[in-house]
Order: sequence, then C-alpha cells, then structure tokens
Amino acid sequence: MILVRTGVQVEPTLARGSERRCLGWPAVRATLSCAALALLATACTGDRSDLPTGPGLPTPTFTVPDLPREFRGLWIATVANIDWPSNSSLTVAAQQNELLAILDLAVATGLNAVVLQVRASGDALYPSTLEPWARSLTGTQGTDPGWDPLSFAVTAAHDRGLELHAWFNPFRAGNLSDTTRLHPLHFARRRPDLTRQHCTQLWFDPGEQAVHDQAIAVVQDVVGRYAVDAVHIDDFFYPYPDTRCPNLAFADSAVYARYQAGGGTLSRDDWRRDNVNRFVQRLYQEAHAIAPTIRVGVSPFGIWRPGNPTGIVGLDAYGSIYADSRLWLQRGWVDYLSPQLYWSMASTGQSFTALVDWWTLQNTQRRHLWPGLAAYRVADGTGSAYAASEIASQLSFSRSRSGVAGGPTGNVLYNTTSLRLNRGGLATLLSGGVFGSPALVPATTWLDATRPAAPTVTVASVAGSPPQLRITIAGDGGKPLAWWVVRWRNGSTWSMRTHPVTRRFVDIPASAGASATDAIAVHAVDRVGNASEPAVWRAP
Repeated sequence: MILVRTGVQVEPTLARGSERRCLGWPAVRATLSCAALALLATACTGDRSDLPTGPGLPTPTFTVPDLPREFRGLWIATVANIDWPSNSSLTVAAQQNELLAILDLAVATGLNAVVLQVRASGDALYPSTLEPWARSLTGTQGTDPGWDPLSFAVTAAHDRGLELHAWFNPFRAGNLSDTTRLHPLHFARRRPDLTRQHCTQLWFDPGEQAVHDQAIAVVQDVVGRYAVDAVHIDDFFYPYPDTRCPNLAFADSAVYARYQAGGGTLSRDDWRRDNVNRFVQRLYQEAHAIAPTIRVGVSPFGIWRPGNPTGIVGLDAYGSIYADSRLWLQRGWVDYLSPQLYWSMASTGQSFTALVDWWTLQNTQRRHLWPGLAAYRVADGTGSAYAASEIASQLSFSRSRSGVAGGPTGNVLYNTTSLRLNRGGLATLLSGGVFGSPALVPATTWLDATRPAAPTVTVASVAGSPPQLRITIAGDGGKPLAWWVVRWRNGSTWSMRTHPVTRRFVDIPASAGASATDAIAVHAVDRVGNASEPAVWRAP
C-alpha cells in the first residue's frame, strides 16, 4: 500500500480554464452526480482544495493499493496452423483480423502476455535472411506473405497492454514428408549433414555446434530487430519416444564418436544432456548480450524425473529427451520456467499439486515459476476431458503458493484455440473469476532492480457521452520504460489499464454508476517490470 498525504504529495497540475470553457458543460451537468460534477469543475478550473492541514489538525492520508502482480500467458502455436492463422490460404487482412481477435480475447479474458511461435521448424514468421518464410502463412515455405506478422503482432500486443514473447524451436527441422519441399534457404537444405531422420521427423542434431550457432543467430536477429519482451523455447530437444518406431535410437553415433576422438569422456547420455545444457546456457547469455533486459524462458516437460516427488510416474525427460530442466533453473539459466503440468488436480501418478510444490522447492535461485496448464484438454471430446473448472482450480492453487519462497507467480495456458472457442465456457469462467481483475507481470529484479522515477500527470475533462477524464503523462522515468499503468477509483473500486509508454494521453471514465472518479494513480514501468511510485491525482 502507498500512503499519500493529501496536500503534500498530490502530484499533477490540473488543466487551467474556467467552468464555462468546458465544452458541452450543460449536457455533462445533466448526466452526472454532484460528486462527478465537482470533479469535472475542478478538472476544468484547476481550483484544487485538498483536505485541510496545519497546526493542530491531523494530516489526512490516502491509500493507493499495491500493484497487483501475476503472469497470465497464452501460447499461440503457428506450426501446422494449430492456433493461428486458422489456415494458410487466408488473405493478409483475414490473417491480421484473426490475430487481432486473439489479442482482444486475451485482454478480455484478463491475460497480460502472449507467447507467439515464430520459428517452428527452421522457418520464420517474419522476414529473415537466415531462414525461409513459414509455410503456415501461405501454404508454401519461403513464399513472402506480403507483410511482417511479427512486427504487426508486437505493435498490436503492446497497444493492448500485452507482453509478446517470441517462441523458438531450436532443433526441430520438420517432418520427413517435408524434405522434398524444403526451401533452398532452409538450414536442412543448406546443411543436410547436420540433420537426422528420426521416425517421421527431421531433426537438427543438438550435438552439432553449427546447429547451436544457427539457432542462436536466429534468436539474436529477432532480439536485435523486434521489441519482443522475452524469448522462449519449449520442450523439443531430442526426440520424444514414439510408439510408431519403438526402440529407435537417435542417429548421432558419428557425432558422438567425433566427440570421443577429440578427448571427450562423457557417456553418450551425459554428452547429450551436456549438448542441451550448453545450448540453454548460451541462449541465456547471448540473448542478454543483445538486450540485457529481455527475459529468457523455457517450458520443459513437466516431470523432471519419475519419483520426483515421490509417487510421480511417467516419462523421464532427463533420460529420454536429455532435458535437465532442474539444472537450468538452479543455475539461473532462465528468467522464467514454465514446466508443462498438463495433468489434473486429482491425478495420482502425475499430481498437479505435488508437481507445483516440487518445482517450488527446486527454485533455489528464485526465478519466475509460471507453470503451463492444459487448457486444450477442456471439453476436448475425450474420456479424460477437463471441465473448465479444472483450469480455474489449478490457477487458484498456483496462486495459493505464490507466497512461498520460489513459488509460482503466474501461469501459461496452452492453447489459444480452446480459449478462442470458449470450450466448456473456459474464457467466460476465467474472465469472470480468477482473472476478473487485471494484473501486471512480476518484475524481473535480478536483471535490473532500479525503479524508474514517477511520471507527472495532468488531468482534464473531456466532454462527451459518456464524459471522460483525459490524463496527460510526462516524464521518462530516468531510464528506458515500457509501460504506463493507469489506475483510477470510483467509490471503493479501483480499475486498471496498462498502456505502452509511447502513449502520452489516456482517457478514463469520469464516473461509474453513481460514483465519480475521485482518484487517479499512474506508475511508470521499466522493461523488466519495475514500477515507480505513483503519480497521484485526487478530486477535492
């Protein structure tokens, strides 16, 4: 809570002018309560009269609530047109409208971030000299769609107060059926010696240094050219076991033999894990070398190893896909970890609650822990389908652990389609329940712990139906900023919006029901989420 002494720390200078100069004042007067009328008169005249202060009189105080913080993310899968675009034959306008609808849905649901897949299989959702255009945009890999989806998405997300995280797949090259139609720029065409055929898939070998170099160069290119808020990789490192090809070994014997010939002494399993470990560590370092305040996130398989914690059974990601995700978390090679906890609260062998608590205990570096939730299972037509209440319960459980050291401070939903279709009433339930009020993304203070300076604000009335208050925001925070967080009070209810720092004018309602807007608080927020003290305006 922030206590502001009225008459001492009230921040803005109000707009000057007389009541009679307020455009449309008679019409406004007819529609407002007395309290709202007094507010607008003050906004127009600048005639402020704070509560009295002086010798013998108590100094009145005003409480600004703490900023609510929670990460609320949504994965947008583009591979095979899973989430967006809905098909590869849409016009540019249709693709853009679909994406805008997804972003609007995210805001309406109460989310504050989207995780957009920009490199699914050695291709690009943006113009690149390193890799060809993604097939999901036009139906043909390498065909220019006539626009830059990533640039469009970043701008549109930020305009709506949403973070945009760029999601990359570093080692997945495509399906075997793709090999005859890969574009000449595709890395598998340029360096076929670095690819491996595995069951039905084509894979970039994680044991090859040139594969690492290519993936890192792609990430650096995006970080250097686009104002993305984070870079993100998922759980595809080495191939998952596939029942269609039982006991099939990954074809890296020659690469491993070369490693041994060079003096390497690790077993093949440890060597594979080391390949992935080195990539994750390098990704963290190289992304921050380009943009020190960008965040790096990983969403691994939700079980590190069976038996951790006791009673957990299932795939051994450590031994099967060579992902030592606990190590990355404990070494601080991630800014956030989103283990894919795609199991129910009631599950025994893969208990959601037990896994949340286990990952919390592993989070010794106190990085952000934002578990991934299986929204795709809601009303999916299977015998194990979730009710929408399952996701709401999981979100509530995660929130209940947020006060524990290392505990979750948010979640990510997979996938967009289940939310867009409102399966089982999921979007409706979330927007009216656990996400019923907005929240700001938690600050990443280990990258930068310095709070920006508070802005200054000027408030003036804007005639219309309904009438508005216009907030003009000034100041640069003394450091690079990302957002303004604008909050206002009607009666005892606080509302909140997040706006990009490029927006210097914000209009808010002058009243809500019978209550006038009687207080405004504006925070400057930097690129890692540190918020300034509020600039506070109060009606007399």
